[in-house]
Amino acid sequence: MYPIDFLYRAARLHPQRTAIEAGDTALAFAGLLARVQAYASALQQADPAAGSRVAVCAGNSVDHIVALLSVLAAGKTWVPLNTRNAVPELDRTLAFTAPSIVVGDADLVAKLAVPAGAHVLHTGADMAALIERNRDRQPQRHERSMEDAQAIKFTGGSTGVPKGVQQPCRAWTATVLSHIHAYGLTEADRYLVAAPVTHGTSTYLLPVLAQGGCIVLPAENKPPALLDALRNRGITITFMPPTLLYMLAAHEDGGTKRFPALRHLVYAGAPMPPHKIRMVRECFGNVLETSYGQTEAPQIVTVMRADDFQDEAKWTSVGRPGLLSDMAIMDPEGRLLPPGEVGEVVVRGDLIMSGYWQQPEKTAETIVDGWLHTGDRGLLDERGYLFLKDRLREVVITGGFNVYPVDVESVLDEHPAVHEAAVFGIEDDKWGEAVHAAVQLKPGATLDVQELIAFAKARLGSVKAPKQVHVYEQLPRSVAGKVHKVTLKADINARLASTRTSAPTQGDPA
Repeated sequence: MYPIDFLYRAARLHPQRTAIEAGDTALAFAGLLARVQAYASALQQADPAAGSRVAVCAGNSVDHIVALLSVLAAGKTWVPLNTRNAVPELDRTLAFTAPSIVVGDADLVAKLAVPAGAHVLHTGADMAALIERNRDRQPQRHERSMEDAQAIKFTGGSTGVPKGVQQPCRAWTATVLSHIHAYGLTEADRYLVAAPVTHGTSTYLLPVLAQGGCIVLPAENKPPALLDALRNRGITITFMPPTLLYMLAAHEDGGTKRFPALRHLVYAGAPMPPHKIRMVRECFGNVLETSYGQTEAPQIVTVMRADDFQDEAKWTSVGRPGLLSDMAIMDPEGRLLPPGEVGEVVVRGDLIMSGYWQQPEKTAETIVDGWLHTGDRGLLDERGYLFLKDRLREVVITGGFNVYPVDVESVLDEHPAVHEAAVFGIEDDKWGEAVHAAVQLKPGATLDVQELIAFAKARLGSVKAPKQVHVYEQLPRSVAGKVHKVTLKADINARLASTRTSAPTQGDPA
């Protein structure tokens, strides 16, 4: 069963149910399928080859969703282009993947270096005209292997140069089934699009549609519009990064705080400190959930359901394995570890990628004996809950001791002046690596960095406490909203290099 077959099945079972809602526009499943088949036919006319790549660069919209589904229906490979990426990065992706078709919003595509010979198709009126011209056509069905790439998605690059992850058809099908099982999706579900279609939202579209549910596009992606939709448009499920959740909770403070239909408020992509979990739950109720996965093994490797969050002892966990997840903890010698021991999180099965696009050596380093090495460190407890410690290469080894940045960040985030903290190691002549922290303050807050270091020492001891603290007005972030530690470390190393002949500017040099 190909991923697009979930849409075909839903359209047969629920032809008149609303599939997509955007403002006053409601598109039924029958109408959505007609658009998808017509546009898929147009894509095949532009390039008949099975599996060829189609890059899509557009904001969140009905047209974007139709374009994505049409790529699947045409038997082609989706290459998402995040509109928040810098143009040079998008151009690099285009040059690397060499798509035969580029679909997108006209103003965005005009900025790109489209590969020579590629067909350019615009959304909006041009898409509508193409659909109308192909209204009675159906795309040719290509019998591709389930190992063939359904998408090439690029890693966030928070720890290095992005890589093109080939997500095969089997991984997409596994993702659909995992979501339906994890959240108990039904035809009554209404999903609010809050994250970009190019990222987290793409993993929710087919699961919701497969069950006859509805995809709801907000008027705009700002807290007032999102909160209005959550309260007044019957939203049952949504996904967003923690930073957006914090904005919504802050905006909602003192408001009605009633979200009658909401059952699943899912976050992922970054950990949420316990005090922030409490804040979000106080605002939205017992609906907070999280899942763990990565581009190489898309959601859901593990899932932490709302009922799990009733136990505060589990708040630092990312839950237990999903329906189709085979996950374990492995030591550097390739031995699987028992509960309670820290090692690398490894995953195998239908959920994992087939490999990195045109990087066989990277693929061989990452998939060994069928196990995908995630680069994340963690442990499983006796009940099967996964507790992440950090990225494998972000573990700070200081004076012979391992320090996991997430442990330090959780404490720093508790300080009343700190909005968010990022912790990492900086080369140090004495310690090998010294623990450094960069912090973004809450609006209007001031900070004595020595007091913050003492605050951390009192809770963590002197080994784990940061030796220096660097204050930023805004922490640098990736396009996915994660703190970009590569940029931070480069900036701080440059600062340190320029001040080595003078007194340290901030922090405790001891």
